[in-house]
Amino acid sequence: MSNKTILPGQTIGIIGGGQLGRMMAFSAKAMGYRIAVLDPAEDSPCGQVADYKVIGDYDDLEGIRKLAEVSDVITYEFENIDAAALEWLCEQAYVPQGKSLLEITQDRVKEKAAIANAGVEVAPYAVINSLNDLKENCERLGYPVVLKTARGGYDGKGQAVLKSHEDIEEAQALLDNGQCILEKWISFSKEISVIITRNSNGESAVFPVGENIHHDNILHQTIAPARISKQAEDKAIQSAIQLANSFELVGTLAVEMFLSAGDKIYINELAPRPHNSGHYTIEACETSQFEQHVRAVCNLPLGKTELLKPAVMVNILGEHVQNVLDNLTNVPDWKVHFYGKKEAKFKRKMGHVTILCDSVETAIEEVEKSLIWEEKSLEAKR
Repeated sequence: MSNKTILPGQTIGIIGGGQLGRMMAFSAKAMGYRIAVLDPAEDSPCGQVADYKVIGDYDDLEGIRKLAEVSDVITYEFENIDAAALEWLCEQAYVPQGKSLLEITQDRVKEKAAIANAGVEVAPYAVINSLNDLKENCERLGYPVVLKTARGGYDGKGQAVLKSHEDIEEAQALLDNGQCILEKWISFSKEISVIITRNSNGESAVFPVGENIHHDNILHQTIAPARISKQAEDKAIQSAIQLANSFELVGTLAVEMFLSAGDKIYINELAPRPHNSGHYTIEACETSQFEQHVRAVCNLPLGKTELLKPAVMVNILGEHVQNVLDNLTNVPDWKVHFYGKKEAKFKRKMGHVTILCDSVETAIEEVEKSLIWEEKSLEAKR
């Protein structure tokens, strides 16, 4: 892979027109780049701000070819890119991120093995190909366990928690989709994540550790800095660096982790792209995760990642949109981002809010006193 530098004025092609592509495009355009995007939707969040739109499916080789024609470098905003399309792209276009990390993170079986090979710890697990495998390994690992499809699934889709052997039959639907992975349930005190970026020259930069709170398997809040010990913070950052070096990362890697008793860290999942838990960096860090990603794929020097102020990022789902709009005039200091999605559906990520305060505690209080995300409002709009 050549260490080609892409300069402002040239065009960055993005596969995927969602909110991550949109925010990537904002950063790139501020730096003077042009943006091309491939997405099946005419009015995708990224398409709304791109210079060139290619309307096509992600496995549409004609669309991929058109994107390559107008782009000087190509990146992506989600993992599930068609293997044949990726193969063609890496041969015919400039894709500094390559395909090996994408192939690893598309498949949980490969992902677990690659993390372990990098010398970083994962929860005890087993590869499951049949109901028999499942029964044997549930006994071996001990309940509760989590069964996940090897491919696909996000925001809690494609997984099931099995609390006793009575739950095994319910897991049949996941097995019908193909190979699965079974993980021992980790009793964790916190979920945290580290976002690391690395360019083609091997220069890397790590963002502050975020503390993540999920509701119904969907990220609700990220708190930065994470309320963890210095020892846990150092371990988390070291784990991310070890993984990035092992994978010879170019671009961005989000590393989701469980923190358990005694500051023990287990890697949960990887995402080779900017990540929902890094949205706080737009306002709270010297360089955002999106600008840093652009710098990395264009092979520019990376920016500093210092946290300028404690922050809390809260996702706006479909059921929160009206509440946020109704309160917009009462919250002058909130940084509100909407993603330009036309239809507000239940549990769909429509935007996010970042609140910067002198302390994390004050920011959390701000969120709580707003009542916008109260559980009862979720129920009412189901």
